[in-house]
Amino acid sequence: MQTTKKTAGFTLIELLIVVVIIGILATIAIPKFAATKDKAKLSAIRSDIRNVMTAQEAYWADFGTYASLAQLQSATNYTFSGANNAIIVSPTATGYTTTVSNSTIASGIDECTVQVGAGAASTIDGIIICS
Repeated sequence: MQTTKKTAGFTLIELLIVVVIIGILATIAIPKFAATKDKAKLSAIRSDIRNVMTAQEAYWADFGTYASLAQLQSATNYTFSGANNAIIVSPTATGYTTTVSNSTIASGIDECTVQVGAGAASTIDGIIICS
């Protein structure tokens, strides 16, 4: 009588090859995800600046002057998103400058500024510039 030996499953070599392939894919994908997180944080900075611009125009319509950060927050219940910090709003009689930064961005651009009115000679009036 002849017996047949049936084996089920994978060999050790096959399993090791799969583990190596998964490791290679992970080393390629993880840096791409980190860059995506930084892009999202930069988008949050730009969004906060656009919201300040809108809040400033609403404040101007109500009070005839531009507001500081504290005045914006008290008059409009305005809050910033996420880990955006170092928020600077500098109003003048004819405009304002706003700078928002995020220190948790690992690489690249981590700060954006906009200047509206107030002799915007160093920048283009109303254009968000990131550096």
